[in-house]
Amino acid sequence: MTIRTRCGAWLVTLLLLAGSASLQAKTPDDQLIVGMNMNNLLTLDPAAMTGNEVVGIVVNLYDGLVELDPRQLTTVRPALAESWQIAPDNRSLSFRLRDGVRFHSGNPLTSADAVWSMRRVLHLNLAQASVWKSYGFTKDNVDQMIDAPDAQTLVVRLPKPNDPRLVLYSLAALGSMVVLDSKTVQANAVNNDWGNRWLTTHAAGSGPFRLDGWQAKDVLTMSRAPGYWRGEAKMRRVVFRHLQESQTLRLMMEKGDLDIASNIQIPDVRALRNDPDLSIHSVRRGTLYYLAMSMKDAHFDSPKVREAIRYLVDYQGINKSLMTGYGILHQRPIQSGMPATLPDPGYRLDIARARALLVEAGYPDGFDTTLRVLADQPFLNVAIAIQSTLMQAGIRARIITGTGNQIYGAMRDRQFGLLVGRGGSGVEPHPHSSLRSLVYNPDNADSARLTNFQGWRTGFYDAQLNRMIDEALVERDAEKQRQAYFAIQQRYDRLIPALMPISQMVDSVVVNNRVQAYQPHPSATTFLRDVWKTPESLAGGTP
Repeated sequence: MTIRTRCGAWLVTLLLLAGSASLQAKTPDDQLIVGMNMNNLLTLDPAAMTGNEVVGIVVNLYDGLVELDPRQLTTVRPALAESWQIAPDNRSLSFRLRDGVRFHSGNPLTSADAVWSMRRVLHLNLAQASVWKSYGFTKDNVDQMIDAPDAQTLVVRLPKPNDPRLVLYSLAALGSMVVLDSKTVQANAVNNDWGNRWLTTHAAGSGPFRLDGWQAKDVLTMSRAPGYWRGEAKMRRVVFRHLQESQTLRLMMEKGDLDIASNIQIPDVRALRNDPDLSIHSVRRGTLYYLAMSMKDAHFDSPKVREAIRYLVDYQGINKSLMTGYGILHQRPIQSGMPATLPDPGYRLDIARARALLVEAGYPDGFDTTLRVLADQPFLNVAIAIQSTLMQAGIRARIITGTGNQIYGAMRDRQFGLLVGRGGSGVEPHPHSSLRSLVYNPDNADSARLTNFQGWRTGFYDAQLNRMIDEALVERDAEKQRQAYFAIQQRYDRLIPALMPISQMVDSVVVNNRVQAYQPHPSATTFLRDVWKTPESLAGGTP
């Protein structure tokens, strides 16, 4: 961006924030203007992306084989694959791709592109390879496991026993296995990097929108792709603007300068609830807020100490006073709303019981420790509340704040005492999605470096629990599988885990009432192809 352009953008921003009445124009009828914090938007490469923000962009530039219905997450809908079959032995899936689909480049989309795209994820071995490696795929076997018998057929063989429904959910929800234009990407590859450098700031998809450009921490624009196979998108253009401050997002939504805003702090969301021109969409996600303990620390290696900590969290008070708009009370490792999720065990703050447990553990006077937390809300307020109740039992926790890399980096290095965090996947509507992230730990050795498994991060390991998770995944009888997940949760609870769920995440998105057919998605794969806006000339201020 030139200096003149930057100065112009700066001046416009100042005028907007000054509230000049002459500049309070509404957004164009044929453009969707989205405000969001882009600090975590680091790459547009589907194989390397991290965070929910980029997923919501990628799924509008590319198409996947299948997708999840946002109103009924366990329903898998056709996308590029018009049909699919699961083999009787549950060891492979076959997809029949649609005829006549073309990439934005004009190249025809075939099963060879799908095979290349899926193999690419494992060969690059970047962020999005983790889930697929947990299914047994590696860069050494993926070329044999995924192939294309003909131009419209794709076959995915599973390297080890699995529940093929979970694989379908992952294909639909994660955005990592979208289909790339292999010819275009390979033409822009450098030093055998599978096009990774080029795809950081470019796109090569077949989705409803095509990328116009992206300036990091500034603006990303995409325009309607002509001849899209589902029918062209309703909006001519979508503009994502980087707006870091919550109050700025709030002001611009009030003035009508944005159509949609995410990453707004809850106090600002509350302030917008009574605006007749705006609606608040609350989406429950599978991610959990938790208190974690490191069993590499001698204090928390003791089951009695962990049990004492269990009774030193005011779950009900925290959720009532601090988590409104951020989350809802939840104390199980499997997200709520699933048939396999047990009711909450009902843990409550009990100082006397915690003190007695600490005496049994050999800490009648408590002990000193640290409590790491992001310097953001609601994390910091939750940590302060927990620090206060820990102190009542003699545990003196010094709060250490920092960025995501600093806080979760210490957790990945297993160098922490206590930590308030958020995680647990839960993207796929399957119990294993949560257990894989929060509980499963196949190798507790430091050298294993299983940093994507929070069971490993906390040092929590139980061989029987691992076996139970493996066996439940491949159980083919639905009722037996459900009972197996009940048993896993019961054993996990009895073992006094090192990670205690506190609340299940709720995400709030503010939407102008002119915007129609917007459906936020629990897995962050929000599709914008059918979104349209009531013309300003007809809106009359409110639709």
